[in-house]
Amino acid sequence: MQQIKIFKNIESEIDELEREVNSWIAESRVTIVNIFGNIAPQTPGVSPSSGLGGGAFAPSDVMLVVLYISTQKKT
Repeated sequence: MQQIKIFKNIESEIDELEREVNSWIAESRVTIVNIFGNIAPQTPGVSPSSGLGGGAFAPSDVMLVVLYISTQKKT
């Protein structure tokens, strides 16, 4: 049976999100079917260095969805 796992973070912490997803994949012993995601539109930020590019926008929300099949056998 296919299942989903949803991960979310902000664009300025994309490296942390990548580590979290990779760690989950390694530990969960699943077969990945597909990975897709979305980044929310940027909104004006409070400080000029808020966004990933250091622009005038706040960091956007990033969402990744992992579609997988569990390979663990039930006992």
